[in-house]
Amino acid sequence: MKRSRHLLALAAAVIIGAQVPALSVTALAAPRAGAAQPALSVVPKPVSATFGSGRFTLTSAARIVATGAAVAVADDVAGYLRPATGYPLPVTGDAGQAGDVVVKIDHPAAIGGHLAEGYRLAVTPSRVTLEAATAHGLYNGVQTLRQLLPAWIESQTVMRGPWTIPAVTITDWPRYQYRGLMLDVARHFEPVSAVEQLIGEAAGYKINVLHLHISDDQGFRLAINGFPLLTSIGAAGAVGTSGRQSDPGGYWTQADYRALVADAAAHFMTVVPEVDSPGHNNAIIMSEYADPALPSPHSINCGQSNPPQWDYTEDVGYSAMCPSVPDTWAVMTAIVGQLSAITPGPYYDLGGDEVPATLMKPSVYAAFVNKESGIVRRQGKIVMGWADIAGPGVHPPAGSVAEFWQPASGDGPDSVTGREAVAKGMKLVMAPADHAYLDQKYVVTNTSSVPGSLGMNWACPTGCDVSAAYDWNPGSLVTGVTDKNVIGVEGALFSETIASMAHADYMIFPRLPALAEVAWSPSVSRTASSPAYRDFLRRLGAQGARWQFAGLNFYPSTQVPWPLVATGSMVRADAAGSVTGPVAILSAPGFPTSTLTMCDGGLGIGCTISWGDGSSTTGDVSGTNATDTAVNSLYSIFGQHTYRHPGTYHGTVAISVGNLPTITATFTAVF
Repeated sequence: MKRSRHLLALAAAVIIGAQVPALSVTALAAPRAGAAQPALSVVPKPVSATFGSGRFTLTSAARIVATGAAVAVADDVAGYLRPATGYPLPVTGDAGQAGDVVVKIDHPAAIGGHLAEGYRLAVTPSRVTLEAATAHGLYNGVQTLRQLLPAWIESQTVMRGPWTIPAVTITDWPRYQYRGLMLDVARHFEPVSAVEQLIGEAAGYKINVLHLHISDDQGFRLAINGFPLLTSIGAAGAVGTSGRQSDPGGYWTQADYRALVADAAAHFMTVVPEVDSPGHNNAIIMSEYADPALPSPHSINCGQSNPPQWDYTEDVGYSAMCPSVPDTWAVMTAIVGQLSAITPGPYYDLGGDEVPATLMKPSVYAAFVNKESGIVRRQGKIVMGWADIAGPGVHPPAGSVAEFWQPASGDGPDSVTGREAVAKGMKLVMAPADHAYLDQKYVVTNTSSVPGSLGMNWACPTGCDVSAAYDWNPGSLVTGVTDKNVIGVEGALFSETIASMAHADYMIFPRLPALAEVAWSPSVSRTASSPAYRDFLRRLGAQGARWQFAGLNFYPSTQVPWPLVATGSMVRADAAGSVTGPVAILSAPGFPTSTLTMCDGGLGIGCTISWGDGSSTTGDVSGTNATDTAVNSLYSIFGQHTYRHPGTYHGTVAISVGNLPTITATFTAVF
């Protein structure tokens, strides 16, 4: 992790469940079926959107129409929509008919020269048509289409419709070609299945690069042929291992890695592997220090301890591999060569950050980076690294990419690496820690922090909430770095404190969608008082219900006006006409629940059930509390009623939470 060595002391945690969103008075009720929608709730914001009249309704008779290269994306559309709708949604190659979703490779004139990822999505009351010049462009359009449907389309169980979309024409393309998420599996290991889950979550916001931090001081996470000690020794621990036995580490086989790369590719996401060097590599040194396969294994260690020692804390800056010995290059050549061979993307990230001059003179550091860059280029890869690799004496190959990570802006001394990269003709990926580091706490005060048990605050002394992720411009943050130098933006999740994917999600969301908008949408003023920021918060708030229906953990930031969203159920009475059970599901992120179940105001939740036969009752609500690292659950609204006459009844549930406007959901009861 890139950080200051001097961390501020953190005090006791704040219980998230006790917080009520500060902006809750402005939260929007979910629109009722058939109501006009005043604006899109899509993140990232499209380049343009023009509303038409009416709405399209997806029915059980709908088909997904596609031919040729569009068929694979059409399969994705069907795969996204089938679980919640329960519809068959067959993929067909005919001409299409009313009620279908048409997906086709074409060159919509509206996207101009933005062929690689641009798309046009046209929704009319009779059909949906998605066009793009490439399959990747179509896939981007699919993510927008998903967000036009009700939030419960993200459910993996069948939900009640109707499944309507406002009539709208959207033309869209990205601002930057590189929109990344970095995941550190070195400090805490994650199995392939967990990373694949994250890939799907990030792809929904048009993230197209997965940067994997595979090795660091505490762990090496990929099997390398010919060097088995890298994993038998180097993968055995993680941050905190010395103080507990519950986190022993782990690693991927090369088959595992190939499967992960394939899954990323299926989501149109490029994998960038990183093995940090010449520093941040104590796991390599500990593994190879006594490797009998090396002629002089002790010679690789230029760290501060000799012999080297495991340090499973969060410390940095104490390890370095010696650049002048053949054994170092035997190991590094094998790593670079094998990783390059199983990574089809264009980049190899050699790291290059935080090597103190007390361990390695700048000239020696430069010699190391120059030599490894040559190895990377011989593998046919573009050299990438943290912006430290743009320093004095380093001669990056043409086309190399520097990732700017310092929490710095303007022309201050910590921003110099950005200007050095530009001076050497490098392109930049912008990931300034005070805007883009997803391991930073959301809120820090003199007495508490949010979350209390996760995250750091070295880059964000008072915390980095959604506003920090949104309010910056990659093309003007650093003096001398403009849009012509920048190829993209990356959110980085270092994992010293994060030992599970649920905790990773809590730190990633809702900030990653903010970064995705910075990277995708046209540049605008994003200050706290700007209309763009207010509009973004509204659109971001709409994602909360989607995440809850998808089972995604996230931080219910008090900066976001999370709306109430509810959907009714289909219930059946027994032979005596009695109904007992859930009639609606409610999303209310940031509002606490408890073991109490009555909608009596004690929870701040009121719910009145009108049963469709002229009678009404007060409902019950159940759910689970928020914790320091988990959002509160969806709520189930329960009711009990007896119908006197057989028939089909259409009831409503009126729900109020705190001081938000009351919303209603309709349900159907059959006796």
